[in-house]
Amino acid sequence: MYMENSEKRFVHLHTHSHYSLLDGMSKVPDLVKTAKEFGMTALAITDHGVMYGAIEFYKECKKAGIKPIIGVEAYVATRSRHDKEPDHDGRRYHLTLLAKNNVGYKNLMYMTSVASTEGFYYKPRMDKELFQKHGEGIICLSGCPGSEFITLLKNNHIDEAKELLNFYINCFGKENVFIEVMKHDEIDWYKPLIPIIISISNEMNLPIVGTWDSHYLHTDDVEAHDTLVAINTGADVNSKKMSMKDGNYSFIDSDKANEVFKDIPGAVANTSMVADLIDLEIELDKLYFPDYKIEDGKTADELLRELAENGFALRNMEKTEEALTRLNYELDIIKMKGYPSYFLVVADLLRFARENGILSNIRGSVAGSLTTYLLGITSVNPLEYKLPFERFLNPERPSAPDIDMDYADNRRDEMIEYAKRKYGEDRVVQIGTFGTMMARGSVRDVARALGYPYSTGDRISKLIPMGSQGFPMTIDKALEQVEELQTAYDEERDTKIIIDIAKRMEGCARHISVHAAGVVISPKPLWEFTPIQFDPKGGKMITQYDMYSIEDAGLPKFDFLGIRNLSILADAVKLVKIIFDIEVDLDNVPLEDQKTFDLLARGDTEGLFQLNGSGMTRWLKELKPSTIHDINAMVALYRPGPMQFIPDYIARKHNPSLITYQDKSFETILKQTYGILVYQDDLLIIAHDLAGYTWGEVDKFRKAVGKKIPEEMEAQREKFIKGCMNTSGWSEKKATEIWKWIEPFAAYGFNKAHSASYGRVAYQTAYMKANFPVPYMTAILTAESGDLDKVGEIIAECRRMGVNILPPSINESFGGFTVVSDSEDLRESKTIRFGLHSIKNLGEDIADAIIKERKNGGPFTSITNFLDRVTHKNLNKKSLEALAMCGALDDIAERKSILTNTDSLLEYNKEKIRSAGQESLFGGSSGVSLGELKLVEVAHATPEEKLLWEKELLGLYISGHPLDSWREQIEKVGNTVLKIKKDGRREATVMLAALIEDVRLFNTKGKNERMAFLKLGDFTGSIEAVVFPKLFKTTADLLTKDKVVAIKAKITERNGDKSLAIEEIKELK
Repeated sequence: MYMENSEKRFVHLHTHSHYSLLDGMSKVPDLVKTAKEFGMTALAITDHGVMYGAIEFYKECKKAGIKPIIGVEAYVATRSRHDKEPDHDGRRYHLTLLAKNNVGYKNLMYMTSVASTEGFYYKPRMDKELFQKHGEGIICLSGCPGSEFITLLKNNHIDEAKELLNFYINCFGKENVFIEVMKHDEIDWYKPLIPIIISISNEMNLPIVGTWDSHYLHTDDVEAHDTLVAINTGADVNSKKMSMKDGNYSFIDSDKANEVFKDIPGAVANTSMVADLIDLEIELDKLYFPDYKIEDGKTADELLRELAENGFALRNMEKTEEALTRLNYELDIIKMKGYPSYFLVVADLLRFARENGILSNIRGSVAGSLTTYLLGITSVNPLEYKLPFERFLNPERPSAPDIDMDYADNRRDEMIEYAKRKYGEDRVVQIGTFGTMMARGSVRDVARALGYPYSTGDRISKLIPMGSQGFPMTIDKALEQVEELQTAYDEERDTKIIIDIAKRMEGCARHISVHAAGVVISPKPLWEFTPIQFDPKGGKMITQYDMYSIEDAGLPKFDFLGIRNLSILADAVKLVKIIFDIEVDLDNVPLEDQKTFDLLARGDTEGLFQLNGSGMTRWLKELKPSTIHDINAMVALYRPGPMQFIPDYIARKHNPSLITYQDKSFETILKQTYGILVYQDDLLIIAHDLAGYTWGEVDKFRKAVGKKIPEEMEAQREKFIKGCMNTSGWSEKKATEIWKWIEPFAAYGFNKAHSASYGRVAYQTAYMKANFPVPYMTAILTAESGDLDKVGEIIAECRRMGVNILPPSINESFGGFTVVSDSEDLRESKTIRFGLHSIKNLGEDIADAIIKERKNGGPFTSITNFLDRVTHKNLNKKSLEALAMCGALDDIAERKSILTNTDSLLEYNKEKIRSAGQESLFGGSSGVSLGELKLVEVAHATPEEKLLWEKELLGLYISGHPLDSWREQIEKVGNTVLKIKKDGRREATVMLAALIEDVRLFNTKGKNERMAFLKLGDFTGSIEAVVFPKLFKTTADLLTKDKVVAIKAKITERNGDKSLAIEEIKELK
């Protein structure tokens, strides 16, 4: 701990955290911790142009007993923020701005938002107009060597520099303007300016403050920081572009500051003067809900109660004493917590979704609320499923309720636009999230920046395992877990250099992007709570605060998550209406449908939500589910850990005599799960009802068992046993036995409401596949059309089901996949055709133009008829060849004939367009003759050519497969790529017959021996394989593209991806 006299105490007023993306390296907790160790009582954060870390920094400082100073090193436009001409506006100045009080904090958020939206031009730029209008409550330091003030001094424009300071005084007030001075010795041209700066300070009576441009914490971070800058600029460390390696930009202590600024009177002391001026208290954790307009003078609570009571009729639900008691209990808690308007907002969003045919689902513990069920928010009756409300909300829970809304992913944007229309464009925005330098990515980035070959970073990064959700992998963990990585680190100089640097920048923010689901809806303009900006990639407006900071700042997060399976269900329902004229109401499909349970018992699970995959399928075949509760239980149990209880669950279902309860009081809680403790909610009810926990204590119990911390679990053990003895009258021995029984389950308990919500969607997908298989599979193909591997799997499943898949057709295809007639009755069809949007090199605009013309004028009857009618500007060589090669024109012309005559066909089409234009111009026939379309005759395309073209344009073989001639031999081998990927065990030896789809040759490091990476494909998909040097020497002639081979190989697996290490290979003839 450093102790200093107050007059020598230095306050850092110019500090960059890692939120100065790829330029700062100091993580906020480490920065504050170091300041505390240095004995500092105040600290500023001034990231480049943004306020990303402000709330995190504020909280960390408060926790450490340090005064937080929120600031920004602003970019200032040389002219107006609206000017964006390359010759004039490509450069900008720097200016250090600090929030003096709450007014200044809001003004800083406003100016940062405007800079990041209106003023963005390479960087977020403020301008002088903003300073004039929004300077109140802000302290202005004149800036670093990149400021306008220093630039004027450097160019000997002394008077203009003084005028600039007077401008700042007019904007911010004289007491809030300070002349900033830095002393980084490597900036040679700056040193002679210091006497001038001191002179101006004395002349204008403006205090000087010494600042230190800190970008990393410790002096030995300089190499890592230089590498970070190289990653930012795309250069390597040998480039001097933006390098700061020649100077010291660490986080210095007060002793160092006093030494640096010893020749500048007041430079250090005045930093404390600035800190003393700061009077900022940000109100955290107070929630501000959207401004939901209510007519008729009712309160939000009164309207919520009225809508909930009306829900009984809408749900066709009887007003039993149990239901009314539960509803009143919930509404009282909601009112007491101040949340009625939140529930009204969510109910209104879901109402809009229903009325506009946007399929939705609600997941998580909110399904335990009867109120939300009656409001139409959730679709699961919590009384029927025995879901506790308190898991979602209880009087003692301090945090806000969390209602996660899932929408069909192709219509999610409509929901956000509705919210903007209702609450205001300036009050609804998606939440920003930060991508960080993770273990693998850091290694790759560092290796590239240091100038190593791509293969070096790739090799090291692949030795680092992937983390799991909530438990990211770190380099240190990887070194502990992977012996090969530790050996490389110990024995290879290059590996050690890369890993040492990567560890220093690991965890730093790399970029900001859009959160997958998070949206905020504010009662006031957003800048009063958070600065905003454009998403750098997509152009959507996002918050600069992440989801944690935004909730700290007072805005609850609304989750609008796009779910593909909901899009699939919605599309399938539409197709069923078109084909069968049947309205499927997914909310009310029969939950006892035998076809659905038979499908699951057969294991026909490909394409289902939550219920697919070889492991889940195997258990379902054994389980033979017969109720929705079985499905919910499988959703909960099929995870690492609780999977061990599946055999017992199945055994008890089929043999009720095996069902036992530790105490008769358990039967009402665990009856639906045959006496097995599957759900966390049931554990919590046991703690509440049988051990006498309050709901606040239950919440702490839930967190304790979730974290599995031994000390906390021991404390809960004692509390639980005593509670059971006092509440249920059990002996200590029995209470201890009960604890021992529940302890293994406690670690794995799953949210029951979440299982019920997702189990319902899983059942719906199974219902649609069982009752309307062709429309359902068509909907999946359309939804997955961007994922060729997935499309290949679904096509394989369709063929197993006896459903035929055809290439695109200009006379039958729409944009997505569609069901087409293969008999007189479309309802009996078992044929699906590719959509035009699936064709590579054919844009959606020309595809849609073809579909529109077909709708208007009927089917195309010949190639000339097609060229006469389709006059879109993007019917060109590329698009016409794409249509021909994939088979879309097979109805009207032969593929090779079109490819041979493309130029003539396009000239005919252009002449047709010109002729039509002249007819329009002169009001009748122009007299221009199109001439006769004469085509060069050629031999028809061979089946092999057609297959290759289909693979090129559609990504898959459709009209056949190159392996068709070997089908009998392949079936004898018995294995498929899909089977290996889904069921293959690591290190298992397998046989496979496949087509070599791609070959990549490499030389090994060290011995420089030749080896090959292959892509092998069969009827079911593709898989990567490797041929090591020893085998390569004797089989190199076999390793050519499009050759059919039989292999013997070992299954390898890294980070969940399976591949093959080939041991033997021969050609199939």
